[in-house]
Amino acid sequence: MTSELRGDDDATPLRAGAAKVDVTPGPDQLPERFLGVLDPIHVRALVLDDGRTRVALVSVDVIGIETALRGEIAGRVEAATGITADRLLLFASHTHSVPAELGSGFVDAIVAAVQEAFAALRPATLAVGSGACHVNVNRNLLDPVTHRWREGRNDEGPSDKTVTVLHLADADGRPIAVLFHYAVHAVVTGLLDLISADVPGAASEYLEEALGNDAVALWASGCAGDQNPAFYQQTFDLRALRIAQHAARGVDISNEMPAGGDGLDRADPVVARLMAQQRAIAPSLGVVLAEEVLAVLRDRTDTPRTSVRLASVQRVVHAPGRRRTDSGRAGRPGTYVEDAPVPLRVGMLRLGDVAVGSVDAELFTEIGQRFRRESPAEHSLIVTLCNGRSPAGYVASDAAGGFHTFEVLSSRLQPGHAETLITEKLVDLWSATV
Repeated sequence: MTSELRGDDDATPLRAGAAKVDVTPGPDQLPERFLGVLDPIHVRALVLDDGRTRVALVSVDVIGIETALRGEIAGRVEAATGITADRLLLFASHTHSVPAELGSGFVDAIVAAVQEAFAALRPATLAVGSGACHVNVNRNLLDPVTHRWREGRNDEGPSDKTVTVLHLADADGRPIAVLFHYAVHAVVTGLLDLISADVPGAASEYLEEALGNDAVALWASGCAGDQNPAFYQQTFDLRALRIAQHAARGVDISNEMPAGGDGLDRADPVVARLMAQQRAIAPSLGVVLAEEVLAVLRDRTDTPRTSVRLASVQRVVHAPGRRRTDSGRAGRPGTYVEDAPVPLRVGMLRLGDVAVGSVDAELFTEIGQRFRRESPAEHSLIVTLCNGRSPAGYVASDAAGGFHTFEVLSSRLQPGHAETLITEKLVDLWSATV
């Protein structure tokens, strides 16, 4: 990083504040089917102010935040801080080990985190950099034996290894917050039925310990709709065991996906060993990702900006819809009828020369790569599962629209439309913020 500072000519000095609030449920507050807590979960908030516009970015350790709940949270945040809904980016880490809602105190904690970050506003600089991390892999595989699509490790498939890092520091160079953006599903601990922040939480905790000074590390999930952890064998083994154990009881789940570890015999020593390995893998992957973020912070960020012009806009667009008329998880074509257009909330947050796009759905990795190619901004990314949860389900890339994978088969979107619609709308919204 160079020592010379820069900023937008027409912007006033940037201010930033961050906060972290623990939302781990107690033993008597565990959601249905959960057996305990593996590691704590949090809300992390970052508030930015350029003297004219104030925005908030909030990362939450849950699988997703429903659109109606997002509306309630946005209203309360505005009442408490004046930050309007179109200037709030509320996004889930998408850990599969935390349900979408955690009770009445959950909303209170999110609002409290934004309030604390707002109260902590102080002069700041913004630096941006990127690196590469290889803990993700494409998960859609054409089986060489059956010639059917299934979930697996596809090392030849599209996979965006980019880690984008936004670093906020105070006037003395001490870190206030780090926002790091990467595309991988947080599914390592999903079969344990234990509350866990999974890989995103492990990476954030490691970064916060490394940075010190009460710095807050916010995870933002990239276009991970078709991206699994690269090291995921225990989950595949456990799924095979679960299918066999159900079959022994006369139940066929070979083309289904029951919630969590439902039906697994936890007394089986093989199951116990595989689950113990899962407990170790999630923090291991988080540390590897966090170390790449630290490497970016060390010598791959650009010149810090002392002033950053902020702007935020959000719109709802509609993509052609469909409704499935048969069932089955994957491997065979589905049958569909045309249905009503499906809403997608698309947003653009301008941070000077940084374009932070957002979509309230799970996007395939090629969509994020295309936006980065076509965006006119110096730095560009898409935060997914942001500002609600579209009924679309997964949003496949054009190239993957004909795959008979569970993501494509379950999607309510007609293939071949959404990638261009989203990319072009994000570019249009960037132009609207200039």
